[in-house]
Order: sequence, then C-alpha cells, then structure tokens
Amino acid sequence: MALESWFAFVIASAILLVIPGPTILAVISYSIAHGRQANIPLVVAVALGDSTALFASILGLGALLAISAFWFTVVKVAGGLYLLYLGIKLFRAGLLSAVPAAPDFSSARLKLFANTYLVTALNPKGIVILATINATLYTVFASSARRLLASAKAQRRFNFAGGALLSAAGVWALLAKRPAI
Repeated sequence: MALESWFAFVIASAILLVIPGPTILAVISYSIAHGRQANIPLVVAVALGDSTALFASILGLGALLAISAFWFTVVKVAGGLYLLYLGIKLFRAGLLSAVPAAPDFSSARLKLFANTYLVTALNPKGIVILATINATLYTVFASSARRLLASAKAQRRFNFAGGALLSAAGVWALLAKRPAI
C-alpha cells in the first residue's frame, strides 16, 4: 500500500470516528446519566462490541451480508429497531421526568453494558483501538459535563435531542439499501 493511500485512510478513519454515531450517542447519554462510575463499563462494552464486529467480519459476515438480501435485511431491521427503541426510551425520559432522579447504578450496570455492547457490535463504523480511545474521551468529557445538565430543563432538552438523534439513526438504518455487488 502506498504511503499516500495509507495516510488518506487514516485521515478518513479519524474523521469518521470523531463524528458521533449511535455508539457515541449512547455513551454520552449513559455517561451524563450515571457519571464517572459508568466510564469503565462503557469503554469495555465499546471495545468488546468492536471486537465482536471485527471477529464477525473476519468470519465473513460482511461478505454474507453483501450477497444475501435476507441476512442483510435481518441485521438491518434488528439494528434499526434497537436504535429506535433506545431513542424512544431516551425521548420519553425527557417527557416523564421533571427532576433528574439519582440512578441506581448497581442495578443498571449490566443493562448499561449490554445496551452499549449491542449498539457498538451492530455499528459498522468502529475500528477497535481507535474507537475505544474515542469512546474513552467521550465518556470522560460527558461525565465531566454532567454538571451542566443538572437542571431538569437541561436534562429534558438533552433527552429530547439524544432520543431524536438515536431514533433518526434507527430510521436511517431501517432505510439503508444493500450495496450492489
């Protein structure tokens, strides 16, 4: 590979990683809701999710999805519906809670991890090491910015915006077309 091609790939990958996608939106919302104590489970879930996607790619899942309209549709619908579910849940949290409740982190740890893992594993954008570093930076930033969202009004606005963005990502995934081979 020519140095120019490699450099272009690195630049394009870095730009794609910085643009928040479904994984980063989930990471930010969980970090803001749960604070710094959520950072490690979130980062581990992102790393494991990206590793799962990489392993599936090595096994040929990407090639299978490219040639099989059925399996492409199954993965597309599962991922899209899951993003819609998370988006609607976050959006509804903005409607239902006038005062941010203190989360019970001990009972939410596995759920938090599982949600982040699923969003990441179904996200085709990740590059294992870089995505993990990216998620780490976003979790630290979001948990630090939590103070800015302390008011009920700010929390509602964040929930509405995050829910709308996750729902839009779900709709986008559901409308995605299988690439021509």
